[in-house]
Amino acid sequence: MAANIPVLMVEGRSLAEAWEKSLIELNVKGCDIKTEYDKPEDPPSKDSTMTIVVHEPLSEPMIHRDFPGGLEDLQEYVLEVLEGIKDHCIRDASDPNDSRWEYTYHQRLFSYAIPGVRQVYDQIETIAEKLAKVPYTRRAQAITWKVWEDNTCYDPACLQSIWCRLLAGENDVWSLNTNVRFRSNDAYKAAFMNMFALTQLQMKIAARITELSGRKIELGRYVHQADSYHIYGSYFDEFRLRFLKAIGTRSFEQRTYRYEDMREIMEEAIPAIREKAKNMCR
Repeated sequence: MAANIPVLMVEGRSLAEAWEKSLIELNVKGCDIKTEYDKPEDPPSKDSTMTIVVHEPLSEPMIHRDFPGGLEDLQEYVLEVLEGIKDHCIRDASDPNDSRWEYTYHQRLFSYAIPGVRQVYDQIETIAEKLAKVPYTRRAQAITWKVWEDNTCYDPACLQSIWCRLLAGENDVWSLNTNVRFRSNDAYKAAFMNMFALTQLQMKIAARITELSGRKIELGRYVHQADSYHIYGSYFDEFRLRFLKAIGTRSFEQRTYRYEDMREIMEEAIPAIREKAKNMCR
């Protein structure tokens, strides 16, 4: 009988609900498999191919308290993806001694560059322009993979693509449906921040389509797909003691935050976050 990586799917109304369900499902039904980052003493990761459907990305509560990080970390990551506050940390590919980052998602999505080609591609603007012109197009997507370097670099991009399409609803109000695909996604320590930032990007795309088309655009469902959705064995004890313990001892309301209640705190931190980012990688 073939050895198959489990293919799992969860659905939730909010980001927090859907992410929590994905970890519970992965813990119960995932397979054990090694990774290229393991130390010899590390146990195997818990892994699966996962599809997470968030039916109402802006519904509350949006934020799960048990993602590893704080509210300021979450705001910093949103600015990294949407504004590119850390794009200056990307290494010079022509310098073999440059040990800075291989990429940022902002750079790959908003300033995709090809060696020898003068044009730099703002793929997010292209998505908005395509959908403003033809709402039902199936060609509104952005990619991150650079085949000429990501196959051989140490830390290739995990996010692979963003695909968007509009669907008409009542009163000629259109909804932006978004699919996001990761080749590899750290389910416990990265996925929630990824999902939160990418739904903020979904909002940005919807606002831009509204601006270009004059048509009101709302957010439709957000689908997060990961070829490898995993919890590393090296911190599985932490996951059990923190995340799984909270499931059994606290209510869902106690395990989550309303974004509206936290928004002011997060936005007050933005100037300090921007200043901090300026001094990184110097």
